[in-house]
Amino acid sequence: HGAPGMLGAAFGIGRESPEFELLRDMFLDNYAAALCEKTRLFADTEKVLAEIERRGLSWGIVTNKASRFTLPLLEQLALSARTVAVICGDTTANAKPHPEPLLAAAVALKIDPSNCVYVGDAERDIVAGRAAGMKTLIASYGYLGADDTPERWDADGAIHSLAELLDWLPETVPRTAMAD
Repeated sequence: HGAPGMLGAAFGIGRESPEFELLRDMFLDNYAAALCEKTRLFADTEKVLAEIERRGLSWGIVTNKASRFTLPLLEQLALSARTVAVICGDTTANAKPHPEPLLAAAVALKIDPSNCVYVGDAERDIVAGRAAGMKTLIASYGYLGADDTPERWDADGAIHSLAELLDWLPETVPRTAMAD
């Protein structure tokens, strides 16, 4: 749940705390300085992305993380040259759970939202995906917290590993996705 979630876990404070802004800024400065020191892709990420690309499917990233963190991180993880769309929390006027970032990604991918599958590990991801008219999947292998209730999020399904995503994707590019 981003910096607020980290501060809540570490210090037991929320946005209402007088210390929140100072601690958030310090946290984000430290995060930026150590952006990719311990960051690793989930198991099978390379295999899954290679298969998606072999199928001729485009993929993108939609995150509420700010561009100043997302873009360098993707560069360090060697993903920026592979993805067709990167929509960050500051790319559009609204962040998730608003559907605007997901719709912007669909435009960048040149895919009708109804032909998109959006994978998320937070309720706001599923809310945004459904509002954008996309199929939604819960990444149960992600960062679900003890207080999360994914069974109530009304997603189209759940995947327990990234490799399971391939079962939800077409074997080739759908004809409707090829039209400009």
